[in-house]
Amino acid sequence: MAEESESLAAPGPDLSGPAAAAAAADDVDARRSAIRDGFAVGIATAVYGISFGALAVAAGLDIWQTCFLSLVMFTGGSQFALVGVLASGGVAAGGSAIATAAMLGIRNVVYGMRMKPVVEAPRADGRRASIWRTVAAAWLTIDESTAVALAQSTDRAAKVGFWVTGTVIFIGWNLTTFLGALIGDALGDTSAWGLDAAAAAAFLGLLWPRLKRVQAGAVAVAAAIVATITTPVLMPGLPVLVAALVAVVVGWFDLFSRRPTA
Repeated sequence: MAEESESLAAPGPDLSGPAAAAAAADDVDARRSAIRDGFAVGIATAVYGISFGALAVAAGLDIWQTCFLSLVMFTGGSQFALVGVLASGGVAAGGSAIATAAMLGIRNVVYGMRMKPVVEAPRADGRRASIWRTVAAAWLTIDESTAVALAQSTDRAAKVGFWVTGTVIFIGWNLTTFLGALIGDALGDTSAWGLDAAAAAAFLGLLWPRLKRVQAGAVAVAAAIVATITTPVLMPGLPVLVAALVAVVVGWFDLFSRRPTA
């Protein structure tokens, strides 16, 4: 019994003095690193908004429609896909353009599930995130904010990285979209400048860094072949949706994945 009492009275880890100071310093360093990462990634990504603004005007949208799209949609890959389909098929391809953009936007749902525990973690005072904070987090959950958050070493730094990256990109993306739309509007006949093909080139630029694995490369090649075959016989926008079935089939049967050998 005496031994049990002694064990219960045994001191836990020292949370004061040099150990606490070192832990606090590490936490501050981690958050500063997250802020630096957030600004670096955010500013670099926001620059692409100029391309989107110009391409959206080339696809037939006016300046205010372009700016509204960046404000409420705010997911670069889906936005480029939308204006790319509109550029090739006009208003008649609107349904296909929306479906293509929505399909690409599904990835943000996965990001949201991953980031929910980080964003909604209780604060230091014990209070949980408000509904408005949760809505704002959903708006800012994109590729870059998720990547920066997951690259951090602590949960607090991850939260800081998420908010800094998402906020910097949101503000910068909307400002550069407006600038790009003004440039595209000033150019007049954008097709004379080759911008009718620039949407596909921009989207390929976004896709290229993700083609590092055999499976992803195989999906890209097979989807390109399917899209090329179906383009002459289907209305604009539909070949993209048909080609997307390649990814569904490959993912369902887990084709081309590299499994470790025994």
